[in-house]
This record gives sequence, C-alpha cells and structure tokens, in this order.
Amino acid sequence: MSGDSMPTIITANLNGIRSAASKGFFDWMRDCGADVVCVQEVRAQYCDLHETLCNPEGYKGYFYLAQRKGYAGVGMYCRTQPLRVIEGVGDPQCDEQGRFLRADFEGWSVVSVYVPSGSASAERQESKFAFLAMFRPVMDALLREGRPIVVCGDWNIAHREIDLKNWQGNRKNSGFLPEERAWLDALYASGWVDVYRSLYPDAAGEGYTWWSNRGQAYANNVGWRIDLHVATPSMAAKAVEGGVIKDRKYSDHAPLWVRYGVISSL
Repeated sequence: MSGDSMPTIITANLNGIRSAASKGFFDWMRDCGADVVCVQEVRAQYCDLHETLCNPEGYKGYFYLAQRKGYAGVGMYCRTQPLRVIEGVGDPQCDEQGRFLRADFEGWSVVSVYVPSGSASAERQESKFAFLAMFRPVMDALLREGRPIVVCGDWNIAHREIDLKNWQGNRKNSGFLPEERAWLDALYASGWVDVYRSLYPDAAGEGYTWWSNRGQAYANNVGWRIDLHVATPSMAAKAVEGGVIKDRKYSDHAPLWVRYGVISSL
C-alpha cells in the first residue's frame, strides 16, 4: 500500500475466529477487495491459527492475542506489509487481554481495538471504566502525532439515541450509560471523528453493527451501532463512503467498511 493509495478498511468483531471461518468469513474476505481488515474478539491462541487463518489468500495476518484461552484478542489482515506493527499500549491489563494492535503504512496508520464489554456484571463494568480511563491518554497521544490514523474496532458504546433501536430501555445498561456516552463526547470534542456518522449524519437502522442473540433482534433489526472507525481529522477528511455488510452473518456483529480517498505521504 503506497502513500497515494485509496484504501478500503473493514472492521469486524468475529466472536471467535474459528467460528467465523466456519461460516465463510475468509471466503468472503478474499473477494471483498479491502486493503486492511481489522478483527476483534479473535478468541484463540497462536497455536490455533493455522495458515488459512493466519494468511488467507491475498493477505498477511498480524495478531495480538489474550493470554487467557478463548478470550478477547485482536488482529489485522493487510494486503501490503506494514512498515511497522505495534502490539499493545504498555498497560498490563489491556495488553494481557490483547486489545490493541497498530500498523503503520506510508503516511498513515490503522489500529484494531477491542474495548471491553461491561454487560456481564458490575465488576466487568468497573473494569470497562478503568479501561476507558487508561485509553483516553493513549488516544490523546495518537492525536498529537499529527498523522492520519484510524482506530477501528468494537468500542462497545452506542453514542447517541440514533445509534440503537431501543435507546429508552437501555439508558441504564452497559453500552449506553451516561458515563460511557460522555467519554465519547469528550473524545470527539478533542478532535477525533466518528467516520460513519460524519458521512451519514442522519442514518439510523442501516448503521447498526450488533444485534443480541435473544429473540428476533437480528430479524427485526433491533440493533446497536458499536463498531466504529474513529479517525483523526486528517484521516476522516479522506473518507469517501462506507457501510455495514449484512448480507451474510459471520458473528453477532456485522463488518463495517469505509473507503478513504488518496492519502498523501507525510
């Protein structure tokens, strides 16, 4: 990928890389034409990643996996070899869980991130708040680089009422708590941009990326928009178009893609 490329970048929570593979995710990825595919919730160990999972046709895979078996983990598939790959942020809890992976290309960078869910218990929600407190300085440091950067992943927060179907019933639930939404408010106020929302400010249901497995949430499109491209202003300004891919179901999340215009070298 050269400095004058027009990259298409996809983010997808796989809810288990082997499960997604069995549902045809890599067959689809081979033909999707993306330059970079960021994945989250890999839920595998390095010994589980055979050649088809590591390096599917046309791509080289990079991973930062959780120490705990069958838990979390992020990855990135690239058509062109990055100039540099950075694993983790230096925070023990974040890095033990494999939640941050960065790749630098000529003139721009992409990050695959997996923000914890807090829905399982009060303790998990406190852990999520701790992650957000730790991660804000990381985002601030990325912004100060002055480099086109996009942080793709499962952020596990729906920002506004337009970003989930049943917002009234979820105001006290993890993923739509006032404190979580305020965290995103402050992040965007600092300069970061929600790329999909900047492209489609009024889009509602077609932007959802996650649906509960309970009831008929997917069939009735009772979803949440929690998978995001969050970009620096210089990167967001290059966004041309994007969308959610729902024609096949590879996990409880749907892939989100964005095509960016020409990104000049710095």
